[in-house]
Amino acid sequence: MLRILFVFILCLPKLALATVPFQVGKVEFREVDQTYAAEGLVEAVKQATVSAEISGRIIELKFDVGDFVQKGAVIARIDESVVGQQLAGSQAQVAQARALLENARAQYERSKQLFAQKFISQAALDKASAEFKAAQAQAQASLAGAGQAAATRKFATIVAPFSGVVAARHIELGEMAQPGKPLLTGFDPKDLRVEVSVPQYKLPQVRALSRASIEIPSLQKWIKAAQITIQPTADIKTHASRVRLDLPDGLHDVYPGMFARAHFAIGRARKLLAPVAAILRRSELTAVYVVGPNDKVQLRQVRLGEPAGEGQIEVLAGLEPGESVALDPVKAGIYLKQVK
Repeated sequence: MLRILFVFILCLPKLALATVPFQVGKVEFREVDQTYAAEGLVEAVKQATVSAEISGRIIELKFDVGDFVQKGAVIARIDESVVGQQLAGSQAQVAQARALLENARAQYERSKQLFAQKFISQAALDKASAEFKAAQAQAQASLAGAGQAAATRKFATIVAPFSGVVAARHIELGEMAQPGKPLLTGFDPKDLRVEVSVPQYKLPQVRALSRASIEIPSLQKWIKAAQITIQPTADIKTHASRVRLDLPDGLHDVYPGMFARAHFAIGRARKLLAPVAAILRRSELTAVYVVGPNDKVQLRQVRLGEPAGEGQIEVLAGLEPGESVALDPVKAGIYLKQVK
């Protein structure tokens, strides 16, 4: 009899604790950073548009938008037939100039010998010397022209200046390329930053702690800034300075042009925090589903403050420390309708 009663008492707590079909989180006080928020955009530190340096038809495009390209990889080729003909012409001119130089040198050597034997005048020797020097200059000019043609031929093969992702393609296969015409735009995804504008009166506080977190609202992601750089200039109209926040390596789904919000730490404060996942927003209503004793669920309106990072947000009114809130408001709403 006593054994049966003991087993019954052990089972009482399990019977009394009915579990809700969703996860819950705690509302509690924490010491967090006081922040100043500024909005900006994600930009690439390394971003370049590769342009053509010679005229010709595009005969090969190896990459498209979104492709990753290694540094030094061939990204496009331009038809080099015209450039090849120019190089052949330059090489022929070099051969001709060399032949003329050899003839002028031989003529000059003979003129020196004849002058020494007093068979020709000083004027004839000077003429032979001038022709020899002119032939030397012509040979050097021909060599320079051939070198330029050879260098121009190399421009037909376009390589990536750094490793990165193709952001835009400005030309199609078969189109004519012209000097200065953009071909591809790329950026290095490992070297990103956010640039924001900060008023002058906030700069001392931003500089004091030199710590910030970057919020990417579209991804619901918070990232700690790797480095903060305050530019030593201010806008003459707004009197605000530009501040750059370097992003860490290894980020996914973050690319130039995305909207970002920088939260600069300017102090510390003890705040009542709730999980961001628990917040329900319906038009002008901001509320949470509170899970009370005996798993009683109720919808309660709240007033919120600033985001605190790490999936937490400040609660100004509507909740008390220690209360539990549903981390999935949709499931909590369905559960509440079922138990009524």
